[in-house]
Amino acid sequence: MSNKKSILVTGGAGYIGSVLVGALLKAGYRVRVFDNLSFGGESLLAHWHDSLFSFTKGDVTVAGDIDRVLADFKPEAIVHLAAIVGDPACAKQPDLARKVNGEGARDLYARAKKAGCKKFIFSSTCSNYGKMEDGAGYVDENSALSPVSLYAETKVAFEQHILNDKDRPAGFSPVILRFSTVYGISPRMRFDLTVNEFTREFTLGRELEVFGEQFWRPYCHVYDFAQAIILSIEADAAKVAYNVFNVGDTDENYQKQMLVDEIRKFIPALKVKYVQRSQDPRDYRVAFKKIREVLGFRISKRVPDGIREVKASIEEGVFADADARQYKNI
Repeated sequence: MSNKKSILVTGGAGYIGSVLVGALLKAGYRVRVFDNLSFGGESLLAHWHDSLFSFTKGDVTVAGDIDRVLADFKPEAIVHLAAIVGDPACAKQPDLARKVNGEGARDLYARAKKAGCKKFIFSSTCSNYGKMEDGAGYVDENSALSPVSLYAETKVAFEQHILNDKDRPAGFSPVILRFSTVYGISPRMRFDLTVNEFTREFTLGRELEVFGEQFWRPYCHVYDFAQAIILSIEADAAKVAYNVFNVGDTDENYQKQMLVDEIRKFIPALKVKYVQRSQDPRDYRVAFKKIREVLGFRISKRVPDGIREVKASIEEGVFADADARQYKNI
């Protein structure tokens, strides 16, 4: 029997969640996944026979589902990943995005406090920074937030809900993690993420249209997200309670043009066409000094590592159809 904490992971069957679940189990935690399986649950099957793993199908927008899993599992920590994720998915279903990312998150948070949960880890996003005022500088956790999409607006709103909350029970420690743009192999694979998508297209010999090639984004491997979450769970409450951390590495800020150049090192004959569009005004270069100094977080993988693993998985035929709809969030 594990002597480690019981961790509830909402959205645990998803792209980040399915990697996190494996990492938590490997570290000896008892893990319960709470997921409505909108993208299926096959990503969890490798853990089904693990005595430390369990699963509850449910939805964060249904109060009865939340109460049921909290009463049954009694988690010491909750990692809240469940959301309508990404700008395109939120734009396509705006009402659902507001309900899940807003009402559902707030209700889960309130019920977690009442249930005596000790840690509440919220997965937010660096998209909250929107467009940098200083194009030559960096933004950090103290910089102004300027969301330019519904997705980021819902994340900023819930961050503010946590940080402005006057009801702070003793022993309750919420932590906000602003994730970089994610990439890498996951049991619930996504090819609608920039590094993964670019690598897939070039590996398959296609010409890729790239817009906004001059805009900056920070990138971080999905495996390293899982390690950052575990560090947040294990950290002293005094270090992390009601605190915000960017998750990534300052050296891993890239423009899209730079990503293409990295992939070109693996696929010299790639074909790319740069096009001018104005739909996506996000432009932010992020500093990650705080999480490095406070939590000791260090990334273990960099963008070239992600390119290499995605390229190999496609070349070796791991995905019968890398264009299948199941590998996208819309």
